Amino acid sequence: MLYAILCYKDEDVVAAWTEAEDAAVMARLGTVHERLERQGKLGPSLRLLPTTAATTLRKGGEPPLVIDGPFAETKEQLLGFYVVDVADLDEALAIARDLAAANPGGAYELRPVLLYNPDPRMPDPRKAAG
Repeated sequence: MLYAILCYKDEDVVAAWTEAEDAAVMARLGTVHERLERQGKLGPSLRLLPTTAATTLRKGGEPPLVIDGPFAETKEQLLGFYVVDVADLDEALAIARDLAAANPGGAYELRPVLLYNPDPRMPDPRKAAG
């Protein structure tokens, strides 16, 4: 089963990290990434640019409204996400706990996902489970 692990944190805190602090967090996360890759569980993972680089298309009017920035003012922002191929929610939670131990603060939201528009370069887990 595929799960998205969405990474939330106050981006002002992350932006204030020194290069050394950021590199240290990324190295700790790299240890988790390498293990998940060896196990064949890690799919795409992305680190998003700051919300100052975001553009939102808000539906409801004609034409839809296009605005700079994120859709909502929140304390923590979506900074990135992982897609993992696991047996169940318990295994996804174990991975999120490992990621949380490597990256202090923030929150991880877990959601089951379905392949809507699969990447043809990636193996289809539905065929492998078969």
